[in-house]
Amino acid sequence: MLADLLLVFHFSVAGFIVLGLILVWIGALAGWAWIRNPWFRYLHLAAIVFVAAEALLGYACPLTLWEDLLRGGARPESFIGRWVYRLLYYNAPEWVFTTLYAAWAAAALIPLRLVPARRP
Repeated sequence: MLADLLLVFHFSVAGFIVLGLILVWIGALAGWAWIRNPWFRYLHLAAIVFVAAEALLGYACPLTLWEDLLRGGARPESFIGRWVYRLLYYNAPEWVFTTLYAAWAAAALIPLRLVPARRP
């Protein structure tokens, strides 16, 4: 149960990283003021830079390690756990993920310059 909760949290962090950048670009075009919120922008940037740095340095994600520890190396058995696991983890060479994470981090830096964060 705790491992499934951690998996859902991990999926939420991944969703925040992916959807956050997409929403910033859409919001910039649509004129949404909330996308300039510094808390949102810098937390998003910190999250993807952390993921990219750990990938570039060859470290495994601490959330993945913690989940594996809680499961004892087994795969999720719950319905939600199985589906979230399938959505979050893919079977591909490490360099693919490292490249994607680094590219996403670079892509998150661009709107900070073009659509800077501002206090309300």
